Amino acid sequence: MTAVNRVTVVFVSKRNSLRSVLAQACLQHLGDDRFAVVSCGWPGHIADRIHPAALGALAGASMPPPAMIPAAWSHFQARHLARASFIITLDAETHGQEPSWPGQPDSALWEMPDAAALKEPQAAANGAVQILYSLRRRIELFINLPLAKGDRASLRDDIRDMGKMG
Repeated sequence: MTAVNRVTVVFVSKRNSLRSVLAQACLQHLGDDRFAVVSCGWPGHIADRIHPAALGALAGASMPPPAMIPAAWSHFQARHLARASFIITLDAETHGQEPSWPGQPDSALWEMPDAAALKEPQAAANGAVQILYSLRRRIELFINLPLAKGDRASLRDDIRDMGKMG
């Protein structure tokens, strides 16, 4: 599949240091070259580095971390990010603050706990592992959807329903 035919997915979380990084790395690991994946966060809330708990969870799952530094969604808008097919937000607070995305991509809220906000490093590490496990289950389902050929309304419903998985 050529880059032109790739499905572009943007994962969004407040700081772009843990949840969205885990989601990006997981889809890059599982999704093969059918996907172009980025992650970003809310301007003014971006972390200065990937959270150590995210790096630990990815190492434990034998998944490489994305080659990135945390970035705000304005970074991608300024660089004219290729029109995304899907925007998946990982926290409700940020979901309510997002801009209009170019091309009106389908969006979903897959709310995850904010493990990066935990002060105890071991609690953050345990939370990151649980988040990665939950994201992996959803992403495994996501990559098996008929994204290129499916009925758009049904796909949108399926992806939004994944946000309600336990």
